[in-house]
Amino acid sequence: EHFAAQRSVAMQNSLAIAGERTTGAEVRTQNVTAALSVANVVKSSLGPVGLDKMLVDDLGEVTITNDGATILNQLEVEHPAARVLVQLSEMQDKEVGDGTTSVVILAAELLKRANELVKNSIHPTSVMTGYRLAMKESIKYIKDQLIVKTDKLGREIGFQIAKTTLSSKIFGRESDFFANLAIDAMAMVKDVNPDTGKTFYPVKAVNIVKQHGGSAKDSRLLQGYAMFGGRAAQGMPRYIKGAKIALLDIDLRKTKMAMGVSVVVTDPSKLEEIRKREADITKERIELLINAGANVILTTKGIDDMALKYFVEGGCIALRRCKKEDLRRIAKLTGGTMMITLADMEGNESFDTSMLGIADEVFEERIGDDDYLVMKGGKTQRASTLLLRGANSHMLDEVERSLHDAMCAVKRALESSSVVPGGGCVEAALSIYLENFATTLGSREQLAIAEFAESLLVIPKQLAVNAAQDATDIVAKLRANHNAAQTDATKAELRWYGLDCISGNIQNNLAAGIIEPAISKVKMIQFATEAAITVLRIDDIIKLHPQEEGQ
Repeated sequence: EHFAAQRSVAMQNSLAIAGERTTGAEVRTQNVTAALSVANVVKSSLGPVGLDKMLVDDLGEVTITNDGATILNQLEVEHPAARVLVQLSEMQDKEVGDGTTSVVILAAELLKRANELVKNSIHPTSVMTGYRLAMKESIKYIKDQLIVKTDKLGREIGFQIAKTTLSSKIFGRESDFFANLAIDAMAMVKDVNPDTGKTFYPVKAVNIVKQHGGSAKDSRLLQGYAMFGGRAAQGMPRYIKGAKIALLDIDLRKTKMAMGVSVVVTDPSKLEEIRKREADITKERIELLINAGANVILTTKGIDDMALKYFVEGGCIALRRCKKEDLRRIAKLTGGTMMITLADMEGNESFDTSMLGIADEVFEERIGDDDYLVMKGGKTQRASTLLLRGANSHMLDEVERSLHDAMCAVKRALESSSVVPGGGCVEAALSIYLENFATTLGSREQLAIAEFAESLLVIPKQLAVNAAQDATDIVAKLRANHNAAQTDATKAELRWYGLDCISGNIQNNLAAGIIEPAISKVKMIQFATEAAITVLRIDDIIKLHPQEEGQ
């Protein structure tokens, strides 16, 4: 017994591990501080008047951006709890494509308030249960009260959604122009799933080509898929109608022996034959392609002059050194197959016509200073290409990120055909609703739900702060409006009210056309709550020391 007692004392003093252990309140405070510091980085970039961040990585590459997910991706976050928030914004980016900044800010705020509650001796489990309940209630309330069903989603609605998303980006003043681009691009790739009959909009089918020079206003939308690179030889036609496209991943250069293979020639007269045969192998390959009816040949490897001669004679367009991802997309668009080798089962070489992709027309176009090959009217899928112009590469990258966000938002709204007003409207309404809901509960969760309600206000507050307005004042007005809307049936239309960050007034955002896809708000609340709960559950950190070498 004596030994057992001694041993347990020793255990308490130092865990028998090569590391250090932190427990309880200390850990929680550390985690919350780390999460808050991550949120503070992106806080000021929220909303239509948000500021941009300039990130310089270890190679000196500069990124200037306003997109929450991009900022957090670039930060090398050490702290494990803060990393949860970074993954959270990535997930929001994957699932919804927009709302990456607000999701992080909300999660951090939820954590901060939860930590306060735990300090006031409320068990973390109660807090978590409260949060979960609040999340369920919020989503229910959004679905019952705030969603605006838009079955006949006109172009107008899509346009407003794109505009709302773009307003927080680098060229908010040009948001009309880019919103039009985004919505036209999505309209071009609209597709119907044959099994379910649902329409879907593949964002991936929109190819984005960046080209220096010109101003952002010179950007335009091309129908068809444009890829970088001109014809491989001058004698090739510039335009082919009824194109049959061969997608290759093989070298069309003079065949050489593989490394380390040597041929011992005893008869000098055979040398010439070997040389000729080497040339003929490639020639036969090309004839295979041309006989199969291919008139556009794209390969990721090289084509040498000798091979080009045959293509020119055959009146084909050939492109060498294409990007693999370009070919994958083209294969998808035209119903072709990318060939890695021409060998067939019998050991001979053959090329089946079913491998060819089909497009209505393929032509070369000069855009800016470079040549592009444009494919129109693919067999299986529609494609469109956004050609972005801009002063420098930072601008172009940022425009690309913003347009991607806008297209995702449009896609979500069109597919789920439901929208909610933006500008802190949803958050303010939920906060009032949850406060009232909390007072109906007689259990401990009441406190957690009340705090959840407070946390939601961080979004309108932050919008107001970034807009250089008096946040306290505006949020109070906003809440008064929503309270009236929820208690007095005659004033129900006040529930669409949110802030207008430019003028700092409170207005009917539904009428003003500041709207967001409903799914983006629902997911934001779900993800933020889940992340907060994940971090909150941690009450012990054990960090192992790195082992020293040479022992």
